[in-house]
Amino acid sequence: MEDVFLCRIYTESARLSRHYRLLQRDSKSGSRSSASSPPARIRQNGVVIPPTNIPVPVPDGWSATVPDEHDVLDLTQLLHSHETTAIGSSSASVEGVSADVCGKNEVACAHMMVRDANGAARGWASVHDRAAGRVLGAVTIDPELDQPTADDIAASLYAWTEQAAIHIGRERGLEQTQLDSGTFADDKRQQRWAQTAGLKHVRSWWQMARPVVPAEADDGVLPDPRDEVFVRQVRRGKDGLPVELDLRIVHDLLEASFADHFNSHRETFDEFIFRLRSDPGHRWDHWWIAEIADEGEADPKIREMLPAGTLVGTASEGDGDAPDGTYVSYLGVLQSSRGHGVAKALLHAVIADAAERGRNRVTLEVDVDSSTGADGLYLALGFEPKYTTQSWHKNLPVSS
Repeated sequence: MEDVFLCRIYTESARLSRHYRLLQRDSKSGSRSSASSPPARIRQNGVVIPPTNIPVPVPDGWSATVPDEHDVLDLTQLLHSHETTAIGSSSASVEGVSADVCGKNEVACAHMMVRDANGAARGWASVHDRAAGRVLGAVTIDPELDQPTADDIAASLYAWTEQAAIHIGRERGLEQTQLDSGTFADDKRQQRWAQTAGLKHVRSWWQMARPVVPAEADDGVLPDPRDEVFVRQVRRGKDGLPVELDLRIVHDLLEASFADHFNSHRETFDEFIFRLRSDPGHRWDHWWIAEIADEGEADPKIREMLPAGTLVGTASEGDGDAPDGTYVSYLGVLQSSRGHGVAKALLHAVIADAAERGRNRVTLEVDVDSSTGADGLYLALGFEPKYTTQSWHKNLPVSS
């Protein structure tokens, strides 16, 4: 599988022997991706949007409606209450909720909001066409709602996410799709709702954090990469936009690196770029590529530097008055390049960058049962688990 993706990296424009020259040419010309325009509402760039007319049963006097910009503050407070009750803190922000409901992510997501007879926000469900055969579904219920009513609203919203996921699968022409939902490990109420809706707990994830100190921005404080490894940011043109060749290298590296990981689903380049650009924390200068010397060349003076790994980060807003941090959205290393300290070099790069920006932490997510031993690397570099989340899945047959 990795060879297929490597072939895509190295054969485009016959660039294996001209890798640097092409990068330099594209950087000078300011070449950039044309795949960043939002997809159409129904289907474009691989994104499918479910209909908003799926019925949601609610108690008499209550309402179930599609939220808009006027509902963002209430939804943010609802999400904040849910997260604070579950783990004692929250990353909910008006900017993030707004991006999902009526901003950059609007064309990739669909939402349903439930208000009680007094107009208070009590429930919220969303679906996201994440990749072919995989739909992310989220259900948030007011933690102060009494249990019988909360159970009924949760059942209605989980049913809505299932029907929306089936619609997405139908639009994609699939026979089956996966509904992928999450819970906090200590939120037994949410887990009960997910189980009642037919989902199964399939994986657990550590949410890890590492403190960053200002001195780590200085040269020599963090170890340098090994001699054969070079880490750089994605190249950008004079207009500040990234060159398309580097973006495609990042995409192909991640597709190859995660091919042997749990629940990996292929994602097209267009889908990938649009989704990551839609993140409120997106910054082009948070994307790194690691290269490694071609060991197949005997003469070290003419060895080609080949793509080996990549890290994509985002700016992470602090809770309340807390400082901002950096979140590692993706860290992937090709199987053939593992064992050379590539992942460690990329992490040191993002830690130093966070320190230079005055941030106080770097955070990430790791599979508790990772087959690559990534959790051990993170622990060795000073990352600590803060809380655990769970993935709950349900495979849905898609009727025509």
